This record gives sequence, structure tokens and C-alpha cells, in this order.
Amino acid sequence: MADLWGLAEHRTWLRGQRPAEPVWYDEKLGLWQVWGYREVCEVLNDPARYSTDSARLFEVDEESRKYFAGDIAQMDGPDHIHMRRQVGKLLTPKHLGDLEERVRETAVELLDRLGDRDRFDLIHDFIDEVSGILFSKIIGTPVEGRKHLLRVNATMDVDAHMSTSGQEGEEYFSSMLNPLQPLRDFLSEVIEERMREPQEDLLSLMLDFRYLDGRKMPHHELVNFAIAVLGAGHVTSPILIGNTMLCLDAFPEQAAKIKADPSLIPSMFEETMRFFSPASTSYRVTEADVVLAGKQIPKDSLVCVQLGAANRDPLQFPDPETYDVTRSPNQHVGYGRGPHYCIGVQLARVEVRTVFNALMDRYPNLRLDPDLPPVFYGSPEFTGVRSLPVRTS
Repeated sequence: MADLWGLAEHRTWLRGQRPAEPVWYDEKLGLWQVWGYREVCEVLNDPARYSTDSARLFEVDEESRKYFAGDIAQMDGPDHIHMRRQVGKLLTPKHLGDLEERVRETAVELLDRLGDRDRFDLIHDFIDEVSGILFSKIIGTPVEGRKHLLRVNATMDVDAHMSTSGQEGEEYFSSMLNPLQPLRDFLSEVIEERMREPQEDLLSLMLDFRYLDGRKMPHHELVNFAIAVLGAGHVTSPILIGNTMLCLDAFPEQAAKIKADPSLIPSMFEETMRFFSPASTSYRVTEADVVLAGKQIPKDSLVCVQLGAANRDPLQFPDPETYDVTRSPNQHVGYGRGPHYCIGVQLARVEVRTVFNALMDRYPNLRLDPDLPPVFYGSPEFTGVRSLPVRTS
């Protein structure tokens, strides 16, 4: 399917091509590749042997290492569980209900601004704006500062073929870190303001977060924590909606099912998460010598967990190359698995469903622009559109 748009050739799983074995060593990138669904789940469900603290493998100075402290995505063990519980208290059914109304109001307001335009960029002109305004409200940053959130997107255009070891590994690290500095500076200033005058927002509530030993999070860790929350939420939802539009265009019979029965919309997004996974890879580091699918993997090895490939594994999913909005069961790993399962999954589901409904209500004949092809991110960690021109009739 992805060949329709010429997506990066290394994502062979999008074309139904799989390696001979589910686990293998990638000499070019200097890491272990895990493609099989069963093996991916084994890695994600075993934090004792496969740690998320991949930053420790990079040769960086102590100042740069501070950029990872407090990042919930890099935490393991009791502190990670404790921090997730504190965040989870903010994602109650009432909060999600309030969120749905916020999303709807924001989407309608932006659609009103688009007016009668017969063509626009679905990502740049609408979805990124909705997501930026929404997360500014949730986090508690000024809405006019949402342009800083786009700095997260800049980390998704790194060279997908760059090695993660040696000199190239350091360059890869820098390409992920440097674009975020303006966002760090911005969030740092807002956090200082919240320390002086707390508000009813996530940043203010985070000031009271504690580690298990009772320690407060230092200032730089609060910044890292906020960026992790922003990255997980602000990035994935726009890609998921864009990828869904591509799937509906490529499979018109599935689009017809959605028009005939809108109750299938939640199932549609779950199928997109499987078929065209936005977060296509995740990384782990072995805590000891391990054996996975018969392969001996040494301690302190970097493991690339191919979520997108696992979601196309024919041993798990019947007819995996078919996009089916009625697929059930659909136990995809698009949101991860195990202790690091996406903590904001319910928030994401509310956002994408509400935005999509508002979009279809306003433009029932929305379609891709045949004259302008989509543009995709280059990151090895994300698979999806960064620009998607559409027409309204």
C-alpha cells in the first residue's frame, strides 16, 4: 500500500516483505531488530530484562544527560509505576468528558476559519492547529506559544538510515535533541511562572509530583517530563488521522462502510493503528545476556522493537495486508504493550474520534488532492504524513 506514495524503502513491512527470522542483528545500524509479534510482546512485557533507559548507551556529557532525567519514557521499575499513577489521576472519566467538549469546540472554531476553502493541508492547516491548541490548554501553556510544540515534529525528520552506534550514534542523538531546545526554554519559563502562581493545569499539578522516596522533581526534570507528555500526545494523533485518510482513500470500500455506519469509527482508528502504525518502532536495552527467538543477545545491546512490523505479522493477524475497519479481535501493539503501554491512549482516542467527526460533518466529501502528493516524516520511529493536501469537493 505505501508504495502508492513512495515511502522510505526500509519500511518493507508496509509492502508485505518480512525478514526470514523474527529477530536478527542489523550490522549497519548496530542493533538487534525484533519483527515478530510474539517476540515484540515478549520484549515489551519484560522490563526487568529489556530496559527503556536506552540513553545510557550514548556517549554524551553530563550536561546533555540531564535532558533525559525525569523523562517517563526512560524510566523503569517502581518510580515509573509511581509516576504513571500520578499522571493517571489526571485522566479520569470526568476529565476525558471535559476534554471531548474542548476538542469539539476547538475543531469547530478552526473549521470556521477555513470557511469555504476548496483545498487546504489537512495536517498543517487543521489537525496540527487543533492538537497544538488542545495540548496548550491541557498543559497550561499560552495558546499563542503552540508554535513551540512543532519543535517536537522536527525530531521526526532524522536520517532513518543513521547508525545508533559510534560517531553516527552521537550525531543521531544530537539530531533528536537539538531541535527541542527552544521548546525546553519555553516550558522552563512557563514552569517558573507556575511555581510563582499555580493554575488549574497539568504543569501546575506536576509541581507536586514526587518520587517514591518523597523527592520533588527538579526543575529540569519537570521540563523533560512535560516534553515527554507533549511528544506522546501532540505527535501521534495528527499522524493517526492523516494515516487514516490515506487508508480510506486506498480502500474506498472501507470508506463506504464508515459512511454507512459511523459507529465503526473507533474500530477504524484501531485498524489504522495496526495497518499503518504511527509509532512504528520503540527501543530497549538488554539488562543481561538474553535469548530471544533462539538468538543470543548480549547485555547492554540496543534492541529495536518494530511495532509496525509486528502489527503485520501473519502469525497473529489473518490477512494482515488488508485494511479492515471491522477487524475483530485486533490486539495490535500500536500503543505499545506492558508497563510502558501508552498512558494517554484514552485521551488520544477521544481526540481523534472527535476531530474526525467534526471534519466529516463539515466536509462530507473530503478527499485527497490528486495534484499534490502527501509528504512523510523521515524518522525511523514514526511512520506517517507531515503534510496532506485535501479537497473539500
